[in-house]
Amino acid sequence: MTYKIAVLAGDGIGPEIVEQARKVSDAITKKFGHDFEYTEALVGATAIDQVGDPYPADTHELCMKSDAVLFGAIGDPKFDNNPSAKVRPEQGLLAMRKKLGLYANLRPVNTFKSLIHKSPLKTELVDGADFMCIRELTGGIYFGRPQGRSEDGQTAYDSCVYTAEEIERIVRLGFEYAGKRRKKLTIVDKANVLATSRLWRETAQKIEPEFPEIEVEYMFVDNAAMQLITWPKRFDVMVTENMFGDILTDEASVISGSMGMLPSASIGVHTSVFEPIHGSYPQAAGKNIANPCATVLSAAMMFEYAFGMMKEGALIREAVDKALEAGVVTEDIADGKKAYSTSEVGDWLANYITNI
Repeated sequence: MTYKIAVLAGDGIGPEIVEQARKVSDAITKKFGHDFEYTEALVGATAIDQVGDPYPADTHELCMKSDAVLFGAIGDPKFDNNPSAKVRPEQGLLAMRKKLGLYANLRPVNTFKSLIHKSPLKTELVDGADFMCIRELTGGIYFGRPQGRSEDGQTAYDSCVYTAEEIERIVRLGFEYAGKRRKKLTIVDKANVLATSRLWRETAQKIEPEFPEIEVEYMFVDNAAMQLITWPKRFDVMVTENMFGDILTDEASVISGSMGMLPSASIGVHTSVFEPIHGSYPQAAGKNIANPCATVLSAAMMFEYAFGMMKEGALIREAVDKALEAGVVTEDIADGKKAYSTSEVGDWLANYITNI
């Protein structure tokens, strides 16, 4: 069987890091006898520059026909620094999520022994931390309507909207993943203030009796933000709404010591997207210095979540661990020692897989 992969490298360092993920994926497919077919497409600022649309129709059509999407990053300073821009790269990301039905973003957070000292948190707090953040991705304030500004431009408004159906879908996913892990689920909301959060809690409480083996706790988002820093090892699976999840998962990235090490998977109705959680890092674009590991680990998640190839995903993780132990890392985590280029790290990982 030939698996069709849509490759959306995007902006900034996207093309460089995606290239390394493809090297590693190619090494895996050769080793295990799989057949992958890659097709590239435009997205983000690059797509705006070329066709005027951050998520062109051709790109969407390709994604719909693909078994998985390997995604790099989007964003460009020329749009970030222009508040009056009519079209923005990030609109392409939101459009992709909505059109592909990418309703759940999975972000595993765990530590790497050789990188624990890189975390700004104390070693005893983060050593052994291992949890999964599940963020609802197609509802909430990022998509709610009405949204806009008054005629005089002095008032702006955004609407946070959720349906019980959207909440039930993501909460059930949270229970299912908790059942596969340590059987503890934390549901994060702001039910003491927000009507949408009260619907979240009400819906979750209706589902809870169906999963008696799961220990469930409900936590306000401000408390969750504090607990992530003071006691990260208390969490197993965390599920929350779109904006809360956006903020909390970036906060959680400091636990591993580098945002450049954290992958993600966006599970969809039509197909799923696998991408690093970091941005396009335009300052490093074209310099061959960016850390490719988050993208490589996102490819590992692709093998596991899109294709059920657990051995393949595990071998990629092993390769990354061995590279860290051997000090084959980019400058962001080299600690003043020899720093390897983006492509050198990719080559090392692919060679490890080939020769193991």
